[in-house]
Amino acid sequence: MLNGMGDHQAGRAELRGDCERCFGLCCVALPFAASADFAVDKAAGTPCRNLREDHRCGIHARLRQKGFTGCTVYDCFGAGQQVSQITFGGQDWRTGPPERARRMVDVFPVVRQLHELLWYLTEALALPAARPVHAELRKALEKTEALTAGTPEELAGLDVAAHRQEVNVLLLRTSELARAGTKGRRKDRRGADLMGARLKGADLRGASLRGACLIAADLTGADLRGADLIGADLRDADLTDADLTGAFFLTQPQLNAARGSAGTRLPRSVTRPGHWTAQV
Repeated sequence: MLNGMGDHQAGRAELRGDCERCFGLCCVALPFAASADFAVDKAAGTPCRNLREDHRCGIHARLRQKGFTGCTVYDCFGAGQQVSQITFGGQDWRTGPPERARRMVDVFPVVRQLHELLWYLTEALALPAARPVHAELRKALEKTEALTAGTPEELAGLDVAAHRQEVNVLLLRTSELARAGTKGRRKDRRGADLMGARLKGADLRGASLRGACLIAADLTGADLRGADLIGADLRDADLTDADLTGAFFLTQPQLNAARGSAGTRLPRSVTRPGHWTAQV
């Protein structure tokens, strides 16, 4: 179980993948198809061909060059170490019975979804404007955290979709409260198809971009201050010199999938991706 969730910064630190404490679960449990993101096909439950015996990636430093860009933008929100060290008590899927390996493969995606919800709830609690729903958010966080502590059997049988829906109601209310104080039009682009859109210098302050498709969109110099970015697809979006100060529900995987620069201004909850080209 996660510790210190009352401390928002500490909570966020725990909700990041720690490969040193994981048995390479994302490299086993998750499927992928040959595409621009992955060089080959891989079925769920099948170890990636690049996974070494010590659970480390054999091409980690060359993932992009080898055609595995998808791996470089992924984060489990700490689910890997939770399942490896807590749910299964440090028992390795390689050395145990086949049933253990199958169960770990089933449980990992469930815990990953729960940890993603913990990330959003922790972020919501850090927003002063959401104070009217802080009590409800804390209850939802505590319930979600309790679910992550379930047995492998309980986790495998959990209706994650139903729980996500419960939490989403609160996150929507949080978004409304957080964006209410933003000056400007506060555009509602929820679920919008903005693939390849030319949004250079666009005023998107306080906009709802929940679930919007922004693949390869030009957001150079765009003003995204205070925008809700939950679920927005930012793959290959150009955030060069964009201002995301105060943007919320933006996750590290989303940011890692985008392009940016040294001039891109980011919220404190995420870090500047190492692959972004520094510009002056």
